[in-house]
Amino acid sequence: MSEQNEYRFQVNLSGMINILSNHLYSSPKVYLRELLQNATDAITARNKLEPASRGQVTVDIAGSGSNLTMTVDDNGIGLTEEDIHRFLAMIGHSSKVGEDFLASETSFIGRFGIGLLSCFMVSEEIVVLTQSAQGGPSMEWRGKPDGTYTIRKLETRLSTGTRIYLRCKPGCESYFEPETVKELLFYYGALLPYPVILRASGLQETVNASRPIWIEEPELARGSRQEVLAFGQRLLGERFHDFIPLRTANGRTGGIAYILPRSVNLNARRTHRVYLKQMLVSDQAENILPEWAFFVKCLVWTDELQPTASREHFYEDERLQEVRSELGQAIREELLRMGEYEPDRLQHMIGLHVLSMKALAAEDTELLSVIYRWLPFESTYGERALGELLDEGKKLYYTLSVDEYRQIAHVAAAQSQLVLNGGYIYNAELLEHLAYLKPELQLERLVPEDVSLAFTDLTLEEKNRYYEAIRMADAALQSFKCQIQLKRFKPAELPALYTLSKESSALRSIEKAKESSPDLLASVLGNLGVSLNEAAYSTLYFNLDNPMIERVFSAAHPQMLPAAAEVLYTNALMMGHYPMTRQELSAMNRGIIRFIDWGLEATAENGGTSV
Repeated sequence: MSEQNEYRFQVNLSGMINILSNHLYSSPKVYLRELLQNATDAITARNKLEPASRGQVTVDIAGSGSNLTMTVDDNGIGLTEEDIHRFLAMIGHSSKVGEDFLASETSFIGRFGIGLLSCFMVSEEIVVLTQSAQGGPSMEWRGKPDGTYTIRKLETRLSTGTRIYLRCKPGCESYFEPETVKELLFYYGALLPYPVILRASGLQETVNASRPIWIEEPELARGSRQEVLAFGQRLLGERFHDFIPLRTANGRTGGIAYILPRSVNLNARRTHRVYLKQMLVSDQAENILPEWAFFVKCLVWTDELQPTASREHFYEDERLQEVRSELGQAIREELLRMGEYEPDRLQHMIGLHVLSMKALAAEDTELLSVIYRWLPFESTYGERALGELLDEGKKLYYTLSVDEYRQIAHVAAAQSQLVLNGGYIYNAELLEHLAYLKPELQLERLVPEDVSLAFTDLTLEEKNRYYEAIRMADAALQSFKCQIQLKRFKPAELPALYTLSKESSALRSIEKAKESSPDLLASVLGNLGVSLNEAAYSTLYFNLDNPMIERVFSAAHPQMLPAAAEVLYTNALMMGHYPMTRQELSAMNRGIIRFIDWGLEATAENGGTSV
């Protein structure tokens, strides 16, 4: 049997730092976040051993230009020599693996043992001075990006905690500027329960001095309205006017959902700022709230979700799904509360975020039963809130599509029928749910054929008088799979109304698609359309109450009437917002040219004078 040798992987630390800088972390500025997270873990560990200890982090900036240095000092648990070898010199080692306190403690943020390496993105050397709360000598650790490090025992005993020194790398001066550091410290550590102090240029400032009391109890935010709104503006960079407190059942995740002061696109990217164990983990979290909650921007704090390696997002696990569901439920419950106690506030919110409110109500029938009166709909009585339309005391009809609504809107309005446009997103679904929930509201679907039943038929004498004209107009439109009917209906200003059956609608779509498809696909589409040809007839209703129609059909001119029928047919298509085929566009152009020619001929026959 051949001998088998075992080897260890060789880690190129400088190459790994390049990976951290360009692929794992979003920006070199996260080095400050990692230092704060390390300090937070150290302070948490010391509090477990010494509950009376009070944590503090101090950041000192000194020098200028190439001599810029930063010192980050915490009074946490510190490190022993053994800890240094395990946690500072072993890449990828987790502080969760092991049997001692530091390794087994589960309340730390750090999980991957690579956080300190981020400092190499802004400094050529990392110097750590530390004194463990468990005793032993004070230690110094110096690490370089080439993978080498030194450790030595100090003769002087330091105070318990850890101090990290960084010297600015050329080109990274902006990350050491006091104002930038101040903003980043607040950005990452605004919710930390202990002071974070910045010293620079002889001045000292606590950057998180105003930690709100409602962080622990989000429900208290209702009593601190202006403070909550100002806090959201500073952290999220936007001026808000309203908010919803958030909290899960176990109390381990809470937050504030700020209502966006403007309407947003349904497909807009939804991102939120999330703090893990009081440290900012991500300001681009997309999966912390349900999809329908795109009308809010949130501050969320949690101690129960698991971050990814970059600590900028969260694993999509079962607990995240539960948290997302519970935060969504908190928003629902607040909206229900508004509907009962603050209807004006809810109405204002619906006015800003109609689509989001409709999306939510489509999922939640209980919420729908509360807010339906404030949901706006396009109707034959104008754009109105549903409650206002219901107060009209009329039976409400609705269409399933925008095309159906456009076909019948003019006629229905003239007949005083109250019809809602159900074709826009969520509308028909909401109205169908509402018809089931509240049958007393008399909501009923309307199709174009139902409106046509209200047309007035011609008398027997009129049918005989216009028989030939009807036959000529019908023949002119046969090539478009359209039959005509001559009726009387309101409004008289409407000369023609185009309606189509389900089959004719499908055939129109196929014919339109064929024109822009390659030959092979066009052939397939053609075969699909064959089965629809017999039943796929649309109907064009001509209104005899319209003076133009009455004149055209009374004259029954064998050349003018077919041309007029084609022009009126294409005009009805445009009024119904139907895309026209090449054949229909050609017919419209041909008809217009004919009428222009006839007009010019008539003018010439009258010596240049128009008739």
